[in-house]
Amino acid sequence: MGIPFALVAVSLLACLAVALLPGGGADSGPPTAASTVASRTNAPATADTRIDAMPSAARPQPTSPPPASPTAPASRSAGSGTHTTATPASRAGRIKPSVTYQGVATSYDAGDGAGACLYGPSGDVMIAAMNHTDYESAKACGAYVLVRAANGASITVRIVNECPLPCAPGQLDLSHEAFAKLADLSRGRLPITWNLVSPGTPGTISIRYKAGSTKWWCGIQVIGHRNPVATLEVRTTNGWRRLSRTDYNYFLSPDGSGCGGAIRVTDIYGEQLTIDGVAVRPDVAQPADVQFARH
Repeated sequence: MGIPFALVAVSLLACLAVALLPGGGADSGPPTAASTVASRTNAPATADTRIDAMPSAARPQPTSPPPASPTAPASRSAGSGTHTTATPASRAGRIKPSVTYQGVATSYDAGDGAGACLYGPSGDVMIAAMNHTDYESAKACGAYVLVRAANGASITVRIVNECPLPCAPGQLDLSHEAFAKLADLSRGRLPITWNLVSPGTPGTISIRYKAGSTKWWCGIQVIGHRNPVATLEVRTTNGWRRLSRTDYNYFLSPDGSGCGGAIRVTDIYGEQLTIDGVAVRPDVAQPADVQFARH
């Protein structure tokens, strides 16, 4: 019994001596899973792909927007008005530039030349009433149209009136004097074609405030314009305010906003006329020194 116990004791002492030697024991084996994860986490990155770590020359650069188109400068200034060009897109309604319309011409007694557009009497009787549809709540007022008959005769007339239903789209009710330039009045109805034009010498435009206008309510009308008027705006403390157009051809400011201030008028080609110094003087045509360009 004593000899086996002695052998066991010697063996245990030998194992303990080996474990205490440098490089011996468990540390000399392969690393554990935990130590492997730690070594991967602490290893330096071989390449940094963040944009802010790239050299400035290699970074993707933001795309620069195209340069903005400069605002068109005033092309003419005369007296109380300035003349500028707005967007080139047409603002026309049913009656558009460079379009030929077909219809029929009739005639009426134009009297003193007044009509639904409320321009008042006129010595020029080369005028017409536009059919209800193309009149389009006074958008056609003041437009000049070239009318042609099948026989080759033609006449340019200004729209000052409305031809109510049952006047059909395309129909023009000419003054007797204008109809007579195309055919004998006995014809009654005459097939025609017509298109929008810009006359050569219409003079300059005028602004008129409607009868009853004050600084608390006003209606504004443009007279003598070469091209059809698309919009009318007044300058207020909050900027330009667009006024609504009535079917009797006045632009209304129901709360008086902008009445007596600067007025900006835009035609169907996008051209703008800005007019200053037009006082609220009801039912008086006040001349301005500007006119729309010819097209």
